Amino acid sequence: MQRTYTLSDFDFALPAELIAQHPAPQRSASRLLDATGDAPADRVFRDLPQRLAPGDLLVFNDTRVIKARLYGAKATGGSVEALVERILPGHEVLAHLRASKSPRPGTVVRFAGTFDAEVLGRGGPDGGLFHLRFPDDPLVLLERHGHVPLPPYITHADTDEDERRYQTVFADKPGAVAAPTAALHFDDAVLQGLAQRGVRTANVTLHVGAGTFQPVRTENLAEHRMHTEWFEVPAATVQAIEATHATGGRVVSVGTTTLRALESAARGGALRAGCAETDIFITPGFEFRVVDLLITNFHLPKSTLMMLVSAFAGYERVMALYRHAIAQRYRFFSYGDAMLLDRRPA
Repeated sequence: MQRTYTLSDFDFALPAELIAQHPAPQRSASRLLDATGDAPADRVFRDLPQRLAPGDLLVFNDTRVIKARLYGAKATGGSVEALVERILPGHEVLAHLRASKSPRPGTVVRFAGTFDAEVLGRGGPDGGLFHLRFPDDPLVLLERHGHVPLPPYITHADTDEDERRYQTVFADKPGAVAAPTAALHFDDAVLQGLAQRGVRTANVTLHVGAGTFQPVRTENLAEHRMHTEWFEVPAATVQAIEATHATGGRVVSVGTTTLRALESAARGGALRAGCAETDIFITPGFEFRVVDLLITNFHLPKSTLMMLVSAFAGYERVMALYRHAIAQRYRFFSYGDAMLLDRRPA
């Protein structure tokens, strides 16, 4: 019988000093907890090519983090902080707004002391976001005046280092407000080593939303509603995955965002190419159809990502790996270290 899990099952005590505030000096110098063997092995991320086999396929999320955070003020002088969640046609965006009073439709906010945006109303999948109109291309304005949307557990203001390092080396399609952090460890040397090893690569796109940090507020996991994210799985990626499995290779998901895109695209049974929105919530008992190995960072207690990795690799096993990581002083969260997991039967 499948065990029923509650929110408390995914809690653990994490020393605050293990929350990484800055990235490792070099991307591939971060640590890698290899959990694919009988016992966990402490490695360095640059060892990854030797842990994979010729014929395996790495799938990356090629989203690009935008400078989604803006600071501004209303005409009354009240301060406003915006986090742009999604770019819409016609110079419009959906955004989270923080202000002393909720801005009404027609309110004008001056951002960065430079440009005005009009509040059109509320919007988004659940009506929880603000619908704004910018005077020009939002991506151009954000690049000029926005700030890197660092996660809430990183306590410093964004710097030039964050602009470089809170972005993957292969970031391509702008639209994310959080980085696909497992991919931050890859650099040109690791990518070259993978190619020389005979490991192939493919891409998906999933624009990571701020909801990735949304806490679960109910003990009953069935009552939690996931945020919605846009993703695309190209036809070439579907073909590469089918060819990999046909020849006995393994599909290696780089990060939980890539896994969410692939498994969302296969919910009907077969993996299908195309674009869609997903609110997939992966908890223990989930039937994985695509991904065989997962590269992932260490996640927050009680988070949906802890539930996802527990579903993939086994609850007891993951909790034991986290105890090992804490004892060995691994660095946690977005700028932290990584782990390599193989899929275990539900």
